[in-house]
Formats: sequence, C-alpha cells, structure tokens
Amino acid sequence: MSDADLIETEVSSEELFDGVLLRVKRDEVRTPSGAIAVREWVDHPGAAVVIAQLDNSKLLFERQFRYPMHRIFIELPAGKIDSGEHALDTAKRELQEETGYKARNWRHVGTMHPCIGYSNERIEIFFAHGLSFVGGGLDDEEFLEVIEMSVTDAMLAIRDGDITDAKTITALVWAEKLISGEWS
Repeated sequence: MSDADLIETEVSSEELFDGVLLRVKRDEVRTPSGAIAVREWVDHPGAAVVIAQLDNSKLLFERQFRYPMHRIFIELPAGKIDSGEHALDTAKRELQEETGYKARNWRHVGTMHPCIGYSNERIEIFFAHGLSFVGGGLDDEEFLEVIEMSVTDAMLAIRDGDITDAKTITALVWAEKLISGEWS
C-alpha cells in the first residue's frame, strides 16, 4: 500500500475556538476512497519536556495539580513552546523556572505526539545533565513541588499507576535506555 492510499486531504476548514493556548478546528476531508468525513482537532503550539539528571543520578520531577483531571500528577519538567521560540530554549527556560536548575549539557533525544487522533501537538524530549541550582521563577499562576527520583523508582511508579502522564512515561523510556547505555 502506498502513502497515497492512506492520506486524507482538506476540503474545508472552520475555526471553532481561538483561545490563549489552543485553537479548535473542524475540517471536512476527502478520504482515500473519495468520501467526505469530518475531523475535529486541536491546534497546539508544541511543548518541550526535560529529563534532568542530577549528579547523584536521580532525575528531577514535579508534583503539580492539573485542573482538567482535578488531581496532582508527578511529571518531568515541561512547558509550551512560545511563538518564535526554539524548543531547546523552551526546555532551558522551563527547567530553570520550574526547578531552579540550569544544565551545562543538553541533548535532543526525540519527539513524541501525545494525542494524534485529535491534536497536532508535538513534544520535544531533551536530556540535560551537569545541573547547578541557580534559583527558579514560577509564573504567578503556577504551583508545584520539585522532587528527586531514581529512574528505577520512576519506572516502578509507572507500573504502580503513580505516574500516568504520557509525556513523562515516554521520556522515561528514553531516560532508562540512555542512562543504561542501551541507546546512545
């Protein structure tokens, strides 16, 4: 099967909502069979997540209340990419703002797409080490607790359902493979 046998093409597009962070669209598309279908989707600016490894080999995490789920989650530091901002700059900014740390060494390790059925969001995954504490600067509406956890304990937290955030789980797969030397 070729790509042409799978690709849908836009017939029309309507913006349903234009918010501070997200836009919601409804598109009519022509399917490969020629039928017309409706696709509703969220336009997202993208984000960056940071695997930040301390000198003691533990990783930095955050405990943060997430309003849509009405509960506290354990997550790796992350944030949205501002307009015109490079994803690495987002990662550096978010790491310092949220945890108070800067890193000497940065590496882009991958990209994930958390919600491919209804959003174009992409999350760039960065690995940072050589950390030094310089002080943070949370946004006025941001409240979180910074914690340290080993990769082993984080993987167990995934197994036990204590870490359920998709970007964190995906990035932890990278962390485990990078730190063990299985992936270079």
